[in-house]
Amino acid sequence: MEIGLLISGNLGLIILKELIESKHSLSFVFSDSGSEEIIKTCVNYKIPCFRGNPRNHRAKDFLEKIPTPKLLLSVNYLFIIEDDVIAKTESYAVNIHGSLLPKFRGRTPHVWAIINGEKQTGITGHIITKSCDEGDIIYQEIVSIGDDDTGYQILRKFNNRYPVIVHRIISMIEKNEVKLIPQNDNEATYFGKRTQTDGLINWNWQKERIKNWVRAQANPYPGAFTFYERNKIIIHKIEFCDKGFHYNDINGKILSVDGGLIVKTPNGAVKIIECSWDHSLDFIAGKIFNNGY
Repeated sequence: MEIGLLISGNLGLIILKELIESKHSLSFVFSDSGSEEIIKTCVNYKIPCFRGNPRNHRAKDFLEKIPTPKLLLSVNYLFIIEDDVIAKTESYAVNIHGSLLPKFRGRTPHVWAIINGEKQTGITGHIITKSCDEGDIIYQEIVSIGDDDTGYQILRKFNNRYPVIVHRIISMIEKNEVKLIPQNDNEATYFGKRTQTDGLINWNWQKERIKNWVRAQANPYPGAFTFYERNKIIIHKIEFCDKGFHYNDINGKILSVDGGLIVKTPNGAVKIIECSWDHSLDFIAGKIFNNGY
């Protein structure tokens, strides 16, 4: 079966290599200019590759010169897909999304799932439409979130499951076994793109949300952060502890520095297990972690 791929990043590269190794016929690949390994692999295997943002018909000439595949498959692709690209298929255009749609539509859904305290996330294959992550579901499976799982650890689970799911969807299409399930828009949630500047910890949050916030963005992700005397402190792991405090103490107050930094939150103290900073600092009990101003 001829397949056209829309892919970016390491997850996209995993799928590209998997399909090459399993002898699937690839009509073309769309990728972003920064996914150098994907582009290099396409050059090595002589697969036509469009690089960059295809929006506003920038890929018109490219699309006219390549054969139309039976399946158009999007995995971890950076760009919004418009009608001219969606139409480049004989049967299905399918996106693989890292959540249990209709929950967590949008960007970095596995990170948002951890932040929101979910116990499970998932992987959904759905039909590509003009609207983000709203198409009918073709396949879905659950991925568990452990109490201490980080965003990166969930991504590693995805790395293991995505190739299996891609093969399953291909098989369903080849065997004409596709049964589409409409999404319930009344249950839909949507979360936006995250950047390195979005990790600021609010010490007025409950300790459970702070822990989720930290582990969702932990190494090798950019990390949650706070400030100490205008110095940025990146925090990668915390745990709850029984250190006492007074309710009227300011949230973010350093309660202890002996044997590790312990910080007050509204409903309990947390101990910082792993953190990093750029300059030599002397942490003092009684001082406050804050927003840097």
